[in-house]
Amino acid sequence: MKKNAAIGIFDSGVGGSSIWQEINHLLPNENTIYLADSKNAPYGYKTPKEITALSVKNTEVLVRMGCKLIVVACNTATTNAISELRSKFNIPIIGIEPAVKPAALKSTSKSIGILATKGTFSSILFSKTSTKYSKNISMMEVVGEGLVPLIEAGKIKSTEMTQLLLKYTKPMIEADIDYLVLGCSHYPYLIPELKKILPAHIGILHSGEAVAKHTESTLASMNLLQDEEKQPSLQFYTNTEVSTLQYLLRDYSENITVRIKDF
Repeated sequence: MKKNAAIGIFDSGVGGSSIWQEINHLLPNENTIYLADSKNAPYGYKTPKEITALSVKNTEVLVRMGCKLIVVACNTATTNAISELRSKFNIPIIGIEPAVKPAALKSTSKSIGILATKGTFSSILFSKTSTKYSKNISMMEVVGEGLVPLIEAGKIKSTEMTQLLLKYTKPMIEADIDYLVLGCSHYPYLIPELKKILPAHIGILHSGEAVAKHTESTLASMNLLQDEEKQPSLQFYTNTEVSTLQYLLRDYSENITVRIKDF
């Protein structure tokens, strides 16, 4: 595998671009290829078999494109399919899980909230993680039904979004949480809206920075880090329309290309 091969990243849509931003910030010289499987979003209400099949399909596309490492920038895909992907493909594969551990360790009120998809909450992997760190901690799990479709439609600042966020955070605030874990890679785009709603003392945690650091350490251990200072190739592909992805990546618009691709 060559150092200048790209890091491949996929998600059930545009949300994983929040993970891409963390990776690009930490590893600015790396070439990247991002797949937004928006045609099949959200994954959260699909069966584990369907989620695994979609994850295999996306990984196959990135492997064919010559990627040196794959980041599964989707909590639902990770928690349902990561074992299958690692057994099927001879390439480093990094997943993403809700930041339950740091929230549980940091909490002083011993009460945390987790906002995620149904598919993440019902997975075996999430069950193992939450059980491990839930001793002496109250965990309020709330399914963020409807949030991903609104983000995919570019309606982050809409009235519908505000109403849903008020509905989902109200019981958490009443439960005296001091940390809110965002268990879906789409949800970091909601942080500005959440900060308008949540009391100031409630911290918001997501996994993007941890995934970027894991990506860096994995590539370093295999001597695959891009060591040239250069303008990287930043490729984004979606199997629907490009406008939402272009909007979310507007700060990078001079350097990236967003294309429609059937996959």
